[in-house]
Amino acid sequence: MDLYGRMVAAGHWRDYALGHHPDYAVFAAFRRHSERPEIRIEKRPELRLKQGQFALVSEHGIVLKRGNELAAVMAPLERRFMRLVG
Repeated sequence: MDLYGRMVAAGHWRDYALGHHPDYAVFAAFRRHSERPEIRIEKRPELRLKQGQFALVSEHGIVLKRGNELAAVMAPLERRFMRLVG
């Protein structure tokens, strides 16, 4: 939620959704509520011993990163919005 708050403050995201399904849970962030989500973070516990239970999925459905630690999976989003301050 910290990343979501920073993205809202920066004007990148405006809405989010949580989805609970029998096999997985999803957090989706939207630029506008009428579009597809810009990113989805999925948790699939059955994959924890294989590829990792967390997945970062792009707007087009491409899995960008998988892993067992949420911070490591979200690293590409963190890097995307880092700025050097001089």
